[in-house]
Amino acid sequence: MNISKIFIIPFLLFFCIVNAQQHDIIGKWKTIDDTTGEPRSIVEIYKKGDKVFGKIYKILTEPDRNKRCSKCSGSDYNQPIEGMVIVKELQKNGDVYEDGTITDPENGKVYRCKIWIDRDHPKVLNVRGYIAFLYRTQKWIKV
Repeated sequence: MNISKIFIIPFLLFFCIVNAQQHDIIGKWKTIDDTTGEPRSIVEIYKKGDKVFGKIYKILTEPDRNKRCSKCSGSDYNQPIEGMVIVKELQKNGDVYEDGTITDPENGKVYRCKIWIDRDHPKVLNVRGYIAFLYRTQKWIKV
């Protein structure tokens, strides 16, 4: 075996593993209602440039599908919730994506946000919205 292949093959394997891990958050995630424990929506996390965004791909409860964000402000005011970009401008920092925002369409409030894959459960995305030292973390499930 050629000596260069001995070095190139491990490097390529390492590169593929690292590249796959960077994109683990990209895709569709099922959100769970904090109160009922029932699935509420599917959020699609995607990359745009060097930042990460997330939009409500589908609302899972039929009566809620046509709701609008009447409590939102700015360009989100009175927009359909299904299709709304709720996670905005997160940047990668190690294993965490942060320094962006998340909008709660139920109350129209915008929070600072960070998200990361749960180390013990790779199909779970931790989504934290916070103001100063107060925060709430949800667990979204990979679809």
